[in-house]
Amino acid sequence: MGRRGSKKGRCRKRNKATADPNNVEPEEVKRAPHSFVFHRGLAGPYVLELVRDFRKVMEPYTASSLKVMKKNSFKDFVAVAGFLHVTHFCMFTRTDLGVYLRIARIPRGPTLSFRVHNYTLARDVISAMKKQYVFSKQFDHHPLVVLNGFSGEGMHIKLLATTFQNMFPSINLIKVDLSQVRRCVLLNYDSSKNLVDFRHFAIKVVPTGISKSVKKIVQSKVPNLSHYQEISQFLTNPTQLSESEAEDDPNSHVVLPQKLASRGNTASSTSAIRVVELGPRLTLELLKVEADLIGGEVLYHSYIEKTEEEVQEIRKRLKTKRQLKEKRKKEQKENIKKKEQERQNMKEKSLAGMKMKFEEKSGDKDSEKSRESYVKSTAIEGDEEEEEDDDAQWYREEVGKDPEPELFTTNASGSTKRKKPFLTPMMKRKKMKKEKSENSEKSDQFRGKNKIDKFRTKNKVMSNIKHKRPKPRNK
Repeated sequence: MGRRGSKKGRCRKRNKATADPNNVEPEEVKRAPHSFVFHRGLAGPYVLELVRDFRKVMEPYTASSLKVMKKNSFKDFVAVAGFLHVTHFCMFTRTDLGVYLRIARIPRGPTLSFRVHNYTLARDVISAMKKQYVFSKQFDHHPLVVLNGFSGEGMHIKLLATTFQNMFPSINLIKVDLSQVRRCVLLNYDSSKNLVDFRHFAIKVVPTGISKSVKKIVQSKVPNLSHYQEISQFLTNPTQLSESEAEDDPNSHVVLPQKLASRGNTASSTSAIRVVELGPRLTLELLKVEADLIGGEVLYHSYIEKTEEEVQEIRKRLKTKRQLKEKRKKEQKENIKKKEQERQNMKEKSLAGMKMKFEEKSGDKDSEKSRESYVKSTAIEGDEEEEEDDDAQWYREEVGKDPEPELFTTNASGSTKRKKPFLTPMMKRKKMKKEKSENSEKSDQFRGKNKIDKFRTKNKVMSNIKHKRPKPRNK
C-alpha cells in the first residue's frame, strides 16, 4: 500500500508535479488539444506496437504511459477525459477482416471510423534508412500539420480536414520559435481512391553554400586529417563538393528569419530544409462518420447510401429512443425522491411512537428535555435492547428461585446483565495462568488413568493365557 499522511515516498518527492503545491499548468497547455491513444479488444503484438508509435506522433500532449486493462470500459476513459483536458480519442481495433481506427471528439462527437489498409511500424521505417535521425528532444514539442488534397467537395472531406487540424495545437506565426519545430505530420488525401496517406517526418535545417569540409568544422565535428599535411589542403580539396548543391532542391532553400539552435543556421542566412521519415506509415480509408460519441446518426457512409425516407425514419427512431431514455432517467429520479420521502416519514413516525411510549411510561407530558433524552437513548440503542438476554429471568426459570441482588445489576435502559468483576491486568494474568495449570493437570490425570487401564487389561489377558489348562487328549 502507498504511504499516507504527512510522510512522502521517494517517488513522490522526485515527481515535479507533486513536489510543488503551487505548480499549476499554464493556460496554453490547458487549451491545447490532448489525446488518448489506446486499443480495444484483442489487438495483437503488432497493433500494440502501432499504438505506441502513434502515441509518439501525438507527443507531448498525450498519455504516453496509458495502461489499458481488460476490465476497463469506454466509460472509464470518458470519465477521466475532462479532468485531464482530453479532447480526442484514437482507438485501434483488430478483427478478422483487418485493423480499424476510430477518432472521436470528446465529449459529444463526432466519431470518424477508418479502415487501415496497410501500415508500417516506426522501427521498420528507421531500420531501412541509411542514416538514422532520431533523438528524444524531437518529441518535446508538437509537430507541424501539413494537409494536401482536402479541398474537394463534400461535407465529409471538410470534416476530415477539420478533425486532423484540431488534433494538434495551432501555431502562432508571430510568436513561433523555429527551434521548436522539429517534426511534421503530412496527410495526403487521394480523392480517386478515397484514401488518406499518413506520414511522420523529422525536420532538419542545413546551411547552404559551404563545402562538406567547412561544414564539419562549423558543426564542431573533428575531421580526419591524417592524409593532409595542412588544414588548408583539407579546406581547398576539390573533391569536397558542396553537399547542398549536390543533393538539395533549389525550392527547399529558405532565408531564416531568426537564429536556430543548430550550428551554422544564423538569422538572414540561406539554409536548406530536409525531412527524414520517422514512421509510422498509415493508409486510411474513411468508412463512416457518426454524429455522437461512438454512436448516433450516421452522417456519411462510404458503402451504404440511404434515401431521404429512410433517413427520416432513422432520425425518428433515434428521437424516440432518446425520449424513452430521458423518460426512464426522470422516473428513476422520481423513485429515488419517493423512497427518500418514505424513509423520512418512517423515521418521523418512529420518533413520534417513542415519544408516546415515554409519555405512557413516565406519565409526565411536560418534561420535554427528559422526553428528548429518552428518544435519543432509544434511537441509539435500537434493536440491541430487544436482543439482550434477561439473565435474571433465565436464572429464575432454571434454578427455581430469585437470584441474589449482587449477582445481577440493572442498567439505565432497564435490562439486567450479570455484573462482571473488576480485574486488573495482573489479576487477569494470574487467573489465566491458574486456569492453564488446572487444565494441564486434568489432561495429565486423564492420560495417566488411560495408561493404567490399558496396563491392567493387558496383564489380565496375559494371566488368562498362562493359567489356561490344555484339554486332555482322548486315548
